[in-house]
Order: sequence, then C-alpha cells, then structure tokens
Amino acid sequence: MSISIQRQEQVEKKYDPLDSTLHFVDRKDDLDPVCDDDDDDGLRAEMSCGHAVTPDSLTLWCRSQLDEGIYKFRCPAVVEGTKQCNKLWSYQEVRRLADLSVEEMQHFEETMACLAAAEYFEIQPCPQCNTKVERKDLGNLCVRCTICSADQKKTYQFCWQCLGEWKGPGPRSDRCGNNDCINRDLQLLQTCTTISLPAVEGVSSCPSVRACPTCGMKVEHSQQFCKNINCPRCHVEFCFVCLKLKRECCKDSSPYKICPAGVAPRQTSIPVWQRK
Repeated sequence: MSISIQRQEQVEKKYDPLDSTLHFVDRKDDLDPVCDDDDDDGLRAEMSCGHAVTPDSLTLWCRSQLDEGIYKFRCPAVVEGTKQCNKLWSYQEVRRLADLSVEEMQHFEETMACLAAAEYFEIQPCPQCNTKVERKDLGNLCVRCTICSADQKKTYQFCWQCLGEWKGPGPRSDRCGNNDCINRDLQLLQTCTTISLPAVEGVSSCPSVRACPTCGMKVEHSQQFCKNINCPRCHVEFCFVCLKLKRECCKDSSPYKICPAGVAPRQTSIPVWQRK
C-alpha cells in the first residue's frame, strides 16, 4: 500500500496558527513525502505517534483507507528506511487534526460503522427496499427480507450474489436462476492482472488480487514490502505468494524470498469466514 498522497484540486485546509490545542512542528509532512516544503507554507501538526501531518494529507490518507475497507487508522509514515510506523490513531484524533467538515464527519462515521459491522456480520442492503439485511447462514445465497415480505404480504427473497429476486435452484447452490448471477469476486480472482513483488526475490508473476485464506476478503499487495500481508477484516497475516498463514510460511522461507512451493495458483473458491 503506497503512502504517497495525490493532491486533489480543492480548497486546501490550513491550521489556525493561534490554535493552542495543537502542537505545531517545523518539518516536512510525513504523510506526503513528495511535497516540496518551499512551495507549501501550511502549518504541520504532530500526531500522537510523533509524525507531522497537514489536515489535507491526513484527510486524504484516512479517506483512502476507508475506500479500501479499513476503518482503524494507522500511521503510514516510513521509519528506519522501509518500515511503517503503524501506530493506531483514535478517530477523535483524526477528526481533530484532519479538521473534518460536518459532511466529512458524516461520511467517515457512517462508513466506519458499516465496516465495523461487516467484521462480525454479513450485511448488505436489500435491493428492493434498501434496508440492511444480515445473512446469518454464510453458505446460503437465498436471503429473506422481512421488511419487503411484510409490505408485500408474501415472502420476498433475493440472491446475495447477484441481488436479483431469488429464482431457480435450491438455496445451497453456488448461484440462483437469474442469467446474470455470477460471483464477481471469484471472477476478479480469475481474471486480475499479475504483478511482480520487487522486494521479494524470485516473485515476478503473482495474481494482483487474492482472497484472504481466513475470511475471504479481497486484498491487494503494496508491492513495496515483504510478501506477507495483514487482512484488514480478520487481521490475520498471511503470505500473498503461497497463501499460507505467515507463521506457517515463515517456517520454511524468508519474508523476502519466494516460497519453496512457489506462487500459489489463482484461487477457484473463496473461503467462508468461520467466526469463533
């Protein structure tokens, strides 16, 4: 995951130099290493981890995390050459130092709530009434919406995969009877481009998207660091190359060398998260 921040054409946020609640520092923005200090007269404030930010760089970084399904914000600043700080920031700190507007706070808090709920429940909106529906049986694509069933005075069921009204075979099949019912996540795993991992010796062609072997969430590799990756949903660390858990992979191989078994082939099924 790259930590560089792309600037957007928008009105830049700036700290109030008279704000005594912030600790201002005279050094570069640690979240935007490409920033030219000579061209930027904005103040930098120090986060609890000790790294300097501007309200713009902090907002853009945290927004990018939300877009990737990550709602716990950690400092991405590079330390000791290649490592990331990874210090956890509280939302209260982010909200304050990012100088979030009312609209931004609403977006952040609604998105964070949805992502937090998704860690423990399978939830998505009903395609007909838009009410959030939980899928309790993760092996069953056929889901009943209680709101639509009550309104229509008959059972309304939809397909969790294609979001069409349920048709056709039994609920334990891998698709419903709608012609366009396909597992798009699985299709992506089968057709995504391949990447090299420059930091990992011997890995020149690896699928760019993997499904976490523990919870099935789609993840991508930053290509900058070692071959291991931490799943943002279940927080289990696994090898992006061989798909074994980190503790298993590291028994036989260095984090910076290709695994003895080589690159695991493209996945043909998505693991179902067995929450404990």
